[in-house]
Amino acid sequence: MCASSSWADAGMTLLLIALIIDRVVGDPDWLWQRVPHPVVGFGRIISRVDDALGDDRADQARAFSYGVAVLALLFLVCMAVWWLVVSLGAWLWPAAWLLELIIVVVMLAQKSLHDHVAAVAHALRSDGLDSGRAAVSRIVGRNVSSLDESGVSKAAIESLAENYSDGVVAPVFWYCVAGLPGILFYKAVNTADSMIGHKSPKYLHFGRAAAILDDWMNWPAARISAVLISLAHALKAGGARAWAAFENVREEAPLHVSPNAGWPEAAFAHALGLSLGGPRSYGGEAIEAVTFNSGGRERAGVPDISTGLALFERTGLILWGVVLFLAVIF
Repeated sequence: MCASSSWADAGMTLLLIALIIDRVVGDPDWLWQRVPHPVVGFGRIISRVDDALGDDRADQARAFSYGVAVLALLFLVCMAVWWLVVSLGAWLWPAAWLLELIIVVVMLAQKSLHDHVAAVAHALRSDGLDSGRAAVSRIVGRNVSSLDESGVSKAAIESLAENYSDGVVAPVFWYCVAGLPGILFYKAVNTADSMIGHKSPKYLHFGRAAAILDDWMNWPAARISAVLISLAHALKAGGARAWAAFENVREEAPLHVSPNAGWPEAAFAHALGLSLGGPRSYGGEAIEAVTFNSGGRERAGVPDISTGLALFERTGLILWGVVLFLAVIF
């Protein structure tokens, strides 16, 4: 059961409420301008350890041990938060339940992801290519200066796919598996991976533990995401076509350099009938990447972003339905 505390016998119900609130309200800017976001707190811990390691990273074992220390500190912080919530629940359970609900809401990213991708479509439609490039640069790490409208549209859809797994399905999964400590630690590891899990000389060994653990923690969610996307595709295209598309996803997804990113991206490619992925540029360096659904349409545009967002909304409803079913069962 999803419950992370003795008072929270309806852990799945709490999760369902959190999903609905997150989709409707999201992360209000006015709040985080006044109160630090929990992810910002994780980032400060990571930065402090990074600074403590300094510039001497030639000793691979030492750098790796500092990376493990980062994860240990983050785990202790997550357990401390959980202990505080449990302690509050011992004498005022409604306040503890509400606090846990708020924490779970801010660990999700449904509305934020939707709005950022929708902003790309709006920018392209209203203000042209340069504005679209600026909007998509906020959600992707690649070089966007040479992208045309099709490239910008594809980049937005690819970001939607990958972040659906990382920002929605994975937090839900880890809350279901390990309650409040699970969702907190997942977000902490994901933050660490985004900050230090790079193969640059500076972070190759220091961030290795975070990168490995992030891959492991995202492994189930990536595959669940592909299933949810395929189910959402089936609602519109029919079961036979969706199953055929999913068979292609199973063949193509493992070809991605990442053990996880290929699954939701390939699922979106086949559901939308688009060719996604392929070579791209990060920091001026050309990166070869697998192309998903190579027989699909090469050109994409604003309507495809809108169709992708509609697919995203259907997957969200299916996920809500799964959580509701589990709430009833448990």
